[in-house]
Amino acid sequence: MSVKYGLLALLATEPMYGARLRAEFEARTGGTWPLNVGQVYTTLGRLERDGLVESVGAADEEGRIAYRLTDQGRTAIAAWWTDPVDRSQTPRDELVIKLALAVTVPGVDVERVVQTQRTATLRHLRDLTRLKSQSHEQSPENDLDQGPNEHAWRLVVDNLIFAAEAEVRWLDHVEADLAREADRAAAQPRRATHTHESDPTSHETAPNR
Repeated sequence: MSVKYGLLALLATEPMYGARLRAEFEARTGGTWPLNVGQVYTTLGRLERDGLVESVGAADEEGRIAYRLTDQGRTAIAAWWTDPVDRSQTPRDELVIKLALAVTVPGVDVERVVQTQRTATLRHLRDLTRLKSQSHEQSPENDLDQGPNEHAWRLVVDNLIFAAEAEVRWLDHVEADLAREADRAAAQPRRATHTHESDPTSHETAPNR
């Protein structure tokens, strides 16, 4: 998620200073994407430079400066809510890069790479499922006392679960593809040998003199 728009979304509710923005961001996303205060203030500096936020008065007794949205900032966050997330710029995925290189680099045991990753992903999936189950036990979905942060956290965990399940399916596909490639490679020498043996010219001998 873009930190820029995450901060703008929070500031649309009320003015906040950096440390509170960080706490609110982590609380509403279940701490899945932790921020540090330096990152928050760096982003706020860029937003202020671009005219999307402005400081609210002077620093308080603790040296904290609150920020609020400008009219331009409100326009930007309103557009963000209605515009789809751009998927045309595919983010780098370390696992995909790793396997794409593994099949091209001699000496790499690609099947072992796949199996090791599947084990790790399944373990991660079990942890996420257990975490969600524990949350349901502590705060059932029909609990009227459930707050919006709890709902937001469940959405994040569900996304992570679906992503882990998809990764396992993709690893199964990769393993099946490796098996097909191995069978194809093994069949080629046999085909070549069979073709050579069935070619009449391969058995011709020099004429008698």
